[in-house]
Amino acid sequence: VQLQASGGGLVQAGGSLRLSCAASGRAFNNYDIGWFRQAPEKEREFVAGISRSGISTDYADSVKGRFTISRDNAKNTVYLQMNNLKPEDTAVYYCAAGRVRYMNRVEWYDYWGQGTQVTVSS
Repeated sequence: VQLQASGGGLVQAGGSLRLSCAASGRAFNNYDIGWFRQAPEKEREFVAGISRSGISTDYADSVKGRFTISRDNAKNTVYLQMNNLKPEDTAVYYCAAGRVRYMNRVEWYDYWGQGTQVTVSS
């Protein structure tokens, strides 16, 4: 499956962005989807994940209550709505697909998109 992340940009603190992860190739609804982010000189970290059916979701503690992950299997797309953004949310955001046991573990994902830059100014 091929993944294309989009929707990043420059926003002021307190603002919002919606990221999209569009998939093509193999059956999208066979895969769990995760969003990860990586800031300069930091390790890639889990942000949010959603199960194949969309019923189960998981979030990093740092984004709970601010970010919402959702998916539209008919459109082969997963969304990450990011509200009340903070400067510490600045990073390249990646979406990934896999059949995962643990949504927050990088090693469970087989396919990765190219990333989209999110920059939050203070």
